Amino acid sequence: MYTTQLDNGVLNNYAVEPKVTYQEYPAVYEQKRYVVQGAIAALVVTAIVFISFAVS
Repeated sequence: MYTTQLDNGVLNNYAVEPKVTYQEYPAVYEQKRYVVQGAIAALVVTAIVFISFAVS
């Protein structure tokens, strides 16, 4: 941790910054998996909404 002290005695602590890494564009099979996960999530949310309307 990097600490500095101002003239009036105030301490400022700075966290160590991590190394920046750049991500690669997802492969085709990863993109298809994201679509499937999104569809499943949409179905779950839709089911929860319909169940909440049915209960109330």
